[in-house]
Amino acid sequence: MLIKELTELNGVSGNENDVRDYIIKKIENLCDSYRVDSIGNVIAFKRGSGSKFKVMLSAHMDEVGFIVSGHTDKGFIKFKAVGGIDDRILPGKRVVIGKQKISGVIGIKPIHQQEREEREKIIKIKNLYIDIGAESKDEAEKLAPLGEFIAFDSDFVNLGNNCIKAKALDDRVGCAVLIEALKHSYDFDLYVCFTVQEEVGLRGAQVAAYSVMPDIALIIEGTTCADVPNVEKHEYSTILGNGAALTIMDRTCYCDRELVQYLYNVAVQNNIKVQYKQTTTGGNDAGQIQRTGTGVKTASISVPCRYIHSPVSVMCRSDYEAVERLTITALHQISIDKGVLKNSIIL
Repeated sequence: MLIKELTELNGVSGNENDVRDYIIKKIENLCDSYRVDSIGNVIAFKRGSGSKFKVMLSAHMDEVGFIVSGHTDKGFIKFKAVGGIDDRILPGKRVVIGKQKISGVIGIKPIHQQEREEREKIIKIKNLYIDIGAESKDEAEKLAPLGEFIAFDSDFVNLGNNCIKAKALDDRVGCAVLIEALKHSYDFDLYVCFTVQEEVGLRGAQVAAYSVMPDIALIIEGTTCADVPNVEKHEYSTILGNGAALTIMDRTCYCDRELVQYLYNVAVQNNIKVQYKQTTTGGNDAGQIQRTGTGVKTASISVPCRYIHSPVSVMCRSDYEAVERLTITALHQISIDKGVLKNSIIL
């Protein structure tokens, strides 16, 4: 399964090499050409059968993680977050460091030695450390040098009949959809962009979009799902099992309302489960792509993922299938009627 293989790769922002190599092997025979640009994006090109229009698909290869920032005299590793991670989830988590995948665990002062006020506070990342079993600072520095990348160590696991648990569902689910989309042919020229460094500022998408200069862009993402206890229903972002999630607005982008409505209509007409994202927090590559050149008609199609930006994200298989079907069906529909593409030029 593509998602299993993709999520088991490590690709902390700025170190997407393994993910990029895997994707290239999967797509090299599915497109007319591909290239890796100066920042590390993979941009695959599939020539259309007769249209002058350009459509961009985007999904980011990177995941949240950490970077080695120091070493203690006793061989413990100090670290900083790469991307947005909740400090509260970190104590006791397993990690792997560098290309050699040195095993480690995130540690903290034992609860038996904490004062009451310490136990009542959220432990900050600056007070945590990683234990790799080193006995000295020199040994730790050799095994995990300053600046080395650190990823969560988490296996892909089936949950129940229709769910999976894995790290990096944000956004390996999008990468999997893009690979599947390349297996089809369209009337327009298609640029499929696997971007880097989304988790630290949407950097790869900015470079890729300026290179492609698309007429419209669809961003395929793993997004927040908060249908859990102690969250009011009206505060749910998305609902697991309710299908592909369409975004109207988030922190970085105001999606094109016409394009969003078009996608919703395609979903309904083809019996694809679809929902709207109900919150405006977060952001994705759309935030940079939308502002490229004189502006790009942009929309996001997302897979709801519980516990996002953690080693135990959970998604529903049927939601992923809905996103894949909606993306490919919409592209085929655009090939037929071209109305959305023509309007993008007029606007």
